[in-house]
This record gives sequence, structure tokens and C-alpha cells, in this order.
Amino acid sequence: MTMKAITYRAFGAASEVLQLEDLPTPQPTRGEVLVDVAFTGVNPSDVKTRTRGQPGLEGFPWDYIIPHSDGSGVISAVGEGVPASRIGERVWIWNGQFRRSCGTAAQQITLPSEQAVALPEGVSLEVGAILGIPGLTACFAIFGQGEVTGKTVLVQGGAGTVGILAVQLAKWGGARVIATCSPSAGERVLAAGADAVLDYHSTDLAEQILQANEGNPVDLIAEVEFGINIETDAQVIAENGCIAAYGSAREMSPNLPFLPLLFKAVRLEIILVYLLTTGERMATISRLHAALRAGALHFDIQKVYNISEACQAHEAVEAGKRAGAVLIQMSPNLAEQP
Repeated sequence: MTMKAITYRAFGAASEVLQLEDLPTPQPTRGEVLVDVAFTGVNPSDVKTRTRGQPGLEGFPWDYIIPHSDGSGVISAVGEGVPASRIGERVWIWNGQFRRSCGTAAQQITLPSEQAVALPEGVSLEVGAILGIPGLTACFAIFGQGEVTGKTVLVQGGAGTVGILAVQLAKWGGARVIATCSPSAGERVLAAGADAVLDYHSTDLAEQILQANEGNPVDLIAEVEFGINIETDAQVIAENGCIAAYGSAREMSPNLPFLPLLFKAVRLEIILVYLLTTGERMATISRLHAALRAGALHFDIQKVYNISEACQAHEAVEAGKRAGAVLIQMSPNLAEQP
């Protein structure tokens, strides 16, 4: 048996290295499940891995790589030790290609049973392919330090795939939400539930943030660009507040304003959802599922590409300025399932 898979055999530009090929269908070993993949999600980390590899792995460690950590589908077989009752279960996947060669950009994937999480009833497979990195990142950024009821949360970059989920989760959690984004995305972020939306290009952004919170500092900041925003964050964060940073692409070696952070006893939480502890991940999944069941989350999808359009999908993510997630449909028959 063979399956179609998107692969690359060297690091480089999408147009130069990505290809669609037939590979043997994998078989689940003890503790694993085989998932027939409906959708695979393309994230910025997938683009970075394709161009330079994963930190901690030297060179090109495998014969080929099937990319992508996020995906959704249906379990079609199980290995020894996994209940046969899981066969037919609709699932979403986390860490599909983290520190392993074969991710979700294939029509089938095998992986440990716990990495295929049952989708809550009524949640689409399209949404399932967004839960792994964007969903868990947003949820852990908002709730990883505790409840937010009655607090003020600042979401820097509230129009991004993670940011707009963070806005919705914080509002659902009972927080006052201030978000920053480009002016063109302001209405979309307001519609997501933000109490105030500010232009992140403003030269007096810190002052505007404080004004939007009646002159008071904010309790929690979900931060997409730590390096370029830390000066502003240091000005507006409350004493004993937390900055939960999940990105810093524009400035990877920032200068840290240590003194103002010190005298506010600010906690810096650097988030990488690939490395959540078992307890953290279970709690975050449970919270994310609760929000889904409550109907608190809307997921923006910019485009669903065909399996033959992997290059275009990667290029769309690489270009940035998206208004939603980018998915690739791996199996039309599965995608049609309710």
C-alpha cells in the first residue's frame, strides 16, 4: 500500500525542494495509531524548518522529511496496547513532525496515541488542523499562568492566527482585552471580542494602552514580537504581571530593559508548545476543548489548498500578513465528513 506525501530532501526554497511523491503507508507499532489525514496545517515554524532545520538537530538527519506538525483526520488502525474502539475516531494532531521525520503532510501518519486527540463533537476537521500550534499557543499564553477573570489582558498582534484566538480566549475567560494590530484588521479584531483595538505602529502606543485601561497597567501580555515590543511592554505591565511571549521573529536578540521589569517583579514566560509538560498540555487541551464546546471560538481560514499546491501554501505563510490559517486538503473524502 502506498500513500501520497509532500516531502523535501534538502533545506531550501519551497519551489526548489517541495515535491509530491508516493511512499509506503506506515503501520502503527505498539502504543501508536494510524491516522488518515484530512487536513494538514501550515505554520511559520514549518517554513523555518524547511529552510534551516529544527534547533537541536544538525544537518539533514533523515533521508526525507514529511513536514507539518498540525493536522486532523480519522484513526484507521491502532497498534498493540491501543483500544480498538479508537478506530473511526475523528482527531486532531499535535507535534506531528517535531523531532521526527514524518509529519502530517501525508495521507497517513503514525504517531503515539496521545498525540491524536479526539475532536469535540461538532468541531470540523478544518478547525482540528489549527488546534495544534495556534490553538495550544493561544490557550497557554492566556491561561498558562492562571485564571484571567477580572484582569486586563493585552494581546500584541491580535489579528494573527494565534493572536485572534488569544483575544477570544481571554474574553471568554472573563478578562478585559486590549489588542494591537494594523488599522486594516481593526474591525476583525473588535468582532473577535476585544474591548479596545490600537494601531501597533503608533509612536505613543504605551500611553494609548494605559488610556484604554483607564490609566491602569495590564496584568498579562500575550506577545508575538517580544524583541521589538519589550520596551512598550515594560511600560504598561503591572507589578507582578506576566509577559507570555511566543514569538520574536523581527528581533531575535533583544535588549532587555531589566530595571523596570525588576522593580515590577515581572514574570517572563517564553512559550514553546512543542515542549509543554504532560500536565501543562493536558490542562491546556482541556481548556481549549471547553472553549470549543462553549462556542467561544471562531477560526479564520485564509485558504485551503489542494495536495498538489504545497508550494503555494508554504509561500503564502512565508509572505505573512495573512487573515487566517493556511491548510492543505490531503483527502477529499475525509474532508467531507461532518
